[in-house]
Amino acid sequence: MAEPAEVKKVIKLVPEHLLKKRKSYQAIKATQAKLALQEKRRVSKGKALPFKRLEEFLRDGHRCHRDETRIKRALRRPAMTLPPNNKLAFAVRIREIKGVSPKVREVIHMFRLRKIFSGVFININRTSLKMMKVVEPYVAWGFPNLKSVRELILKRGQTGMKKRRVALTDNSLIEQQLGDHGIICLEDLIHEIFSVGRSFRVANNFLRPFHLSVARHAARDKGGAMKELGSPGFRGPDVNSIIRLIN
Repeated sequence: MAEPAEVKKVIKLVPEHLLKKRKSYQAIKATQAKLALQEKRRVSKGKALPFKRLEEFLRDGHRCHRDETRIKRALRRPAMTLPPNNKLAFAVRIREIKGVSPKVREVIHMFRLRKIFSGVFININRTSLKMMKVVEPYVAWGFPNLKSVRELILKRGQTGMKKRRVALTDNSLIEQQLGDHGIICLEDLIHEIFSVGRSFRVANNFLRPFHLSVARHAARDKGGAMKELGSPGFRGPDVNSIIRLIN
């Protein structure tokens, strides 16, 4: 019986230019993977584990329940009378808000007081007075004078440009953003804020929240606030002393 003929295998040759392309592509992918691994290690380095003790859950739950009870009681009380001459208020967040009620956190975010020791100008009306009652244990607020408003804007006035903070050192920037509202320089901006004019909301939104200066080793109480700032809540004209202290 005749043996079957052996089948010869044909080896296809790859052109040299394709081999060079393949080798360079593999080198690029290896470099990208190495850079991605280094970036991942750099970002995750020093990251604390998301661990929370039982005492923290109990404390946050107690604080949330306390806020809900306080807000319900505040709504039953008679509303605070609107000041006849003072329409401008300045609010400074002086307490941490870990574990607070969602209503408190929502109002804090509406006032743009996301960081501790940050401050904003507020137009006082019936709605804003109700909102101030909600965040009263965490915010100190009162009526600033013209000197305080001027010092805040001249020293710490900033606006947002392309997702970054820009200091108000050029009147052309103010004219470019607020020229349609008749505000073309820093003096116009200060006057519009202090007098709570027609374009107050636009001018106030143009200003970023003020990041106030606090000494690193300042004496603090159990709540994390500076002892020199006093208690939160309505401070009236005494808010000017707070501005002098941390501006």
